[in-house]
Amino acid sequence: MASSLLSASSSCSLSSSAATNIKKYDGLRASSSSECTFLPRFASTESSSRSRSLSIQAAINSPKLEGRNLRVAVIGGGPAGGCAAETLAKGGIETFLIERKLDNAKPCGGAIPICMVGEFDLPMDIIDRRVTKMKMISPSNVAVDVGKTLNEKEYIGMVRREVLDSYLRERAGSYGAKVINGLFLGMDLPKDKESPYVLKYTLYDGVSRQGVPTTLEVDAVIGADGANSRVAKDIDAGEYDYAIAFQERIKIPEDKMTYYEDLAEMYVGDDVSPDFYGWVFPKCDHVAVGTGTVINKPAIKKYQTATRNRAKEKIAGGKIIRVEAHPIPEHPRPRRVKDRAALVGDAAGYVTKCSGEGIYFAAKSGRMCAEAIVEGSARGTRMIGESHLRVYLEKWDKTYWPTYKVLDILQKLFYRSNPAREAFVELCADEYVQKMTFDSYLYKTVVPGNPLDDLKLAFNTIGSLVRANALRKEMRKVSL
Repeated sequence: MASSLLSASSSCSLSSSAATNIKKYDGLRASSSSECTFLPRFASTESSSRSRSLSIQAAINSPKLEGRNLRVAVIGGGPAGGCAAETLAKGGIETFLIERKLDNAKPCGGAIPICMVGEFDLPMDIIDRRVTKMKMISPSNVAVDVGKTLNEKEYIGMVRREVLDSYLRERAGSYGAKVINGLFLGMDLPKDKESPYVLKYTLYDGVSRQGVPTTLEVDAVIGADGANSRVAKDIDAGEYDYAIAFQERIKIPEDKMTYYEDLAEMYVGDDVSPDFYGWVFPKCDHVAVGTGTVINKPAIKKYQTATRNRAKEKIAGGKIIRVEAHPIPEHPRPRRVKDRAALVGDAAGYVTKCSGEGIYFAAKSGRMCAEAIVEGSARGTRMIGESHLRVYLEKWDKTYWPTYKVLDILQKLFYRSNPAREAFVELCADEYVQKMTFDSYLYKTVVPGNPLDDLKLAFNTIGSLVRANALRKEMRKVSL
């Protein structure tokens, strides 16, 4: 069980030899509403520009394109869309990336695992904070320190989405993707296997405030346009449950910001969310305070107030500088591929239960989908079909499906009542749990456990749940 707490079975290693290779990114840093001079003590990157072995597997009967390369549109410019567009452009595909809000900041905790820095070749100065300590705080305000097993080079990166997303889009553009500031309205589906998708969008060219109605013909479409995906609607991908995430950016006094220099907090309890958790995550010069829920969306502001109150002494004197809310999917859509259109990231439903992690999985799914297109089209020289996109789905499900199922079970097990949440926080004090959890989260790989320690953990888990059940019964007696 321990090895599955936050596991994802993709292989991802961090190169220590690159520790001195600190990269710079100015991007939104200068123009952002939050200035930051935070300089990391340690930087590690692993160049994604190194040769990636993409085996060309175009079907023999795939039509060869004459006089042009395959044309693919990516709808949505978050981590999924940015990484998809970059991979396509580098792979010889004529790529269009359509995003309406180029300065958009999605309400998001902004935590990324250390392996993402190397795997996606991220420059260190887009990372605001390197979190090496976390506090898990129970419904009764029992705080457990988490992070004891991290070594001096390990951390959880904290980013602002407006900075990360902009960087990934700009990098895709540098490889030849055409980044379009436009509002995607919908598309006409192709009439046969070779006819184009006709995309309809409003182009914002900086001249007309209302924008210009525009169309674009492409051979394939990647929907990276979030939980409210219009691409998903057009391909009849089906519905899914979603959470509402609510977050406030709070500028707190400098002395209080020092407390959060390398620390993040997670609060659990019925007061902050009936089925999720509240968080205080440090950013450049402010903290992000938020929560989320699926089962009681109308009460989201009440839960947000409770989260803020739980942390009130540590954020006292703070000023709210930004308020954000956004839907977050709770499970994959029934359909993620149809003909020559595929969904990635939040549009596909790739957010984990229990932890709510989505950034890494968005970027990874965007890249994997684009790789399948590059391979299936023989680097843009042949038409693709649904079978090529299903290669991406098969790889994704084989790699990550167990992770989603395990975290779904954990959420149902530990988030069902306050006594169960107390048990969850109690388990988090175990250093073995911390090591297995952090190793799995930071490197997105299943970490082999020690059989004896796994057995001990199983008994501890059962003991915690028994105590939680007894406590719940006593609470019911008192309430009667």
